[in-house]
Amino acid sequence: GQTFASLGQPDPRLLPSGKLDLRLNRQLSAYAKSDPPPHRVKPIPLQVISHAVAQGYRANMPYSTTIADMLLLGFFFLLRPGEYAHTSNPDSSPFRLCDTHLVVNTRRLDPFTCSEADLNAVTHVALEFTTQKNGVRGELVGLGRSGHPLWCPVLALVNRIKHLRLHRAPPTTPLYSYYTGATWAHIDTATLTKHLRWAATAVGAAVGITATDISLRSLRSSGAMALLCADVDTDRIRLLGRWRSDEMLRYLTVQAFPILSPLAAPMVRHGWFTLLPNNRLIRG
Repeated sequence: GQTFASLGQPDPRLLPSGKLDLRLNRQLSAYAKSDPPPHRVKPIPLQVISHAVAQGYRANMPYSTTIADMLLLGFFFLLRPGEYAHTSNPDSSPFRLCDTHLVVNTRRLDPFTCSEADLNAVTHVALEFTTQKNGVRGELVGLGRSGHPLWCPVLALVNRIKHLRLHRAPPTTPLYSYYTGATWAHIDTATLTKHLRWAATAVGAAVGITATDISLRSLRSSGAMALLCADVDTDRIRLLGRWRSDEMLRYLTVQAFPILSPLAAPMVRHGWFTLLPNNRLIRG
């Protein structure tokens, strides 16, 4: 039908009114009903992510710590995979060293020249959007410390800056790069997916997750799910994740216990209500 329309001819699927022919409409509806439910990757509980992160930091190698740092940045900033891991997609736009911004309370730091003591004292970090999808060019999205000694976006980004500065990386070096001692290498999407699935195999059964349920794309919805479970306003979640519509809801799931399990009690408390009658009063 689109081919006909592109040649200036009427679309044979449509009625003169512009609506889809009733026979085709019913046929497509029947197909949809007979199809199996779509397979969606699930958000990853923090228990699984933290297991993968802890393993990376425990190994204490440039390769493993980069994996841990990038998992945390992807989770906390609700990033798309190509923004924090190497991919073959030519349209991906990774965040680079020059896209980082550091603040100690209200004092801005230069990530390239500030002292080690200043780096350790950073209270807020931000990433600057350049050509990333749905981002406003030049806009900064920032986060503060989480309060946890391991799972923290500030500590993860400072780790990356320290490593890249130590080995004199150019400003345009992607954050997922690391120095092997002889050359530069990078962490790709397949590697991060593999480590998340290892963690899911190890601890996922306790939280209802299997390795096949997740991929690196799950990490973006994982951060959004954590915010939703914390009763953060959905408008703020959309702002952080750069969702411009309710498309965000496609990435979330009602299977998380904190979302729906508390709803029965307020339904009992507030289910007693009175309706305004809409029938006319009959006067005798």
